Amino acid sequence: MNKTSGSKNSSTKNNGGRKSSGRTRGVLIGSGVVAAAVLLGLASYSATKPDDRDTPGSVLEVTASPGEGAEAAPETGVFPELEKLARRIEGDPLAQGKADAPVVMVEYADFKCGFCGKFARDTEPELVKKYVEDGTLRIEWRNYPILSDESDAAARAAWAAGQQGRFWQFHAAAYAKDAKQKGFGEEQLKALARQAGVQDLDRFAADTGSEAAKTSVRKDKEEAYALRATATPSFLINGRPISGAQPDQVFVQAVESAKKAAAKKPAGGKGTAEEGAAEKGAEGSR
Repeated sequence: MNKTSGSKNSSTKNNGGRKSSGRTRGVLIGSGVVAAAVLLGLASYSATKPDDRDTPGSVLEVTASPGEGAEAAPETGVFPELEKLARRIEGDPLAQGKADAPVVMVEYADFKCGFCGKFARDTEPELVKKYVEDGTLRIEWRNYPILSDESDAAARAAWAAGQQGRFWQFHAAAYAKDAKQKGFGEEQLKALARQAGVQDLDRFAADTGSEAAKTSVRKDKEEAYALRATATPSFLINGRPISGAQPDQVFVQAVESAKKAAAKKPAGGKGTAEEGAAEKGAEGSR
């Protein structure tokens, strides 16, 4: 698991990753429902150090702060305000699964992160097969490039691949075993795009360097900063934070719990696909 809080210059090694002095961004998240200040008072993230540095992540302890609106739902560690971060935008190229799926897993990750790659190769395919394909789960990707300039370049390239409907194929290529050892320079990113089946490489190159790509990556990154997500990968499963490439069963249990809780909610609650479409329309008119 890789750790950060922002500044690279003051970073120190810990738990096989990076941890640095705190930096938060005062931003409004998503459609403006949740302000960063509220989120920072809602949950405190603290990752316990594994006994073995090869352990694929660490358990994320979440505690409610005493501030207004900080109470967790009856399901242990579930925060309704965090659940609202699911965008549920129909046709989002950086998401897979039905927009109205009862469970949404938001993933904050870096293409240079080894533990993110482990999750992508070992755990995510099983979640897709077991839950995405039957309509239970939706997975929404958030670019959280924190490790290097190449992390940022890879994030923008992944977004660009998504503009041609090949994000998840690029994601698989970039997280293939030993792929990160080759680096994410310009030529390697083009090679990954070609491997992912991106048809128009000239458009891909232009999109990678575009302001739209930079804006999208920055939005995702600021969302993670506001959450004080200090590790990659970090996840929200219907408002339940999980940190690190945990064993498969941790994610299975979280999805099953979220599915049961969602079944008990009245129809027409917040966080619907219709809200996601409204948000997309609002962004397009800005």
